[in-house]
Amino acid sequence: MSTTGATADPLATLGSLPGVAESVESVRKAVDRVYGHRVMRRRSPEITAEAALRGARGSAALSGADWALEEVRRRTDFSGDDDARVVGAALRLTAEAGQLLSIWRQSPLRVLARLHLVAAAGASDDVGRPRQEGEAVDEPLVELPLPGAAEVHGRLEGLAALVVTGTAAPALVTAAIVHGELLALRPFTSRNGLVARTAERVVLVGSGLDPKSVCAAEVGHAELGRAAYLAALDGYVSGTPEGMAAWIGHCARAVELGARESTAVCEALQRGAA
Repeated sequence: MSTTGATADPLATLGSLPGVAESVESVRKAVDRVYGHRVMRRRSPEITAEAALRGARGSAALSGADWALEEVRRRTDFSGDDDARVVGAALRLTAEAGQLLSIWRQSPLRVLARLHLVAAAGASDDVGRPRQEGEAVDEPLVELPLPGAAEVHGRLEGLAALVVTGTAAPALVTAAIVHGELLALRPFTSRNGLVARTAERVVLVGSGLDPKSVCAAEVGHAELGRAAYLAALDGYVSGTPEGMAAWIGHCARAVELGARESTAVCEALQRGAA
């Protein structure tokens, strides 16, 4: 995504792409539906906790560790193998996201560095900083051409400037662009997908669209499937209006599905079944 040019607010321009306004409105209705549920009004901390667990499971699944929800719930040790470490990283990121909301608008690059540090858990010396020229990236499920380190640094700075300056774009659009840009750039040597999806969550929560963090987009991304996720990402990377609109629409559908999941949890709690 280009962040330069004459347009003062490029994200707001994306909001006018065909179908995007409809996606924004559909998400708003889905969010309103879960927030209006009587169980949500009385037991929102439980819904938030369950959404966090399910969101982490979904994000880990998209990174190749597709565990059953009850397995994630049961486990206490996430150090055994590669899949366990991915799930553990997703859980840590979900827990950390809420601590970074107040920092995001002032210093998004600091937040991204912290997220990678948490995800990688100090596994090597390159954690918490954008990759340098010649460093490899461990992100096997994303096979797009890898931008060079200089391009990564420039585009990260541009993205951060947009966040700090602010935008008139709907929160959904901003969240989708942050997510897509990070996944396209893969700025770190590992765990980029997990970080990108967590950053999307930070935007959705911090913007006020989902202040209690109950509409976990990660749940929806996983439900839509990895093939659809990567196909939509191809549209983002293409930079065409159609491709960008398709990516934003895909992210919108993911948020809607996350909201639907939490609505189902509310219904289960109301019946006494969960």
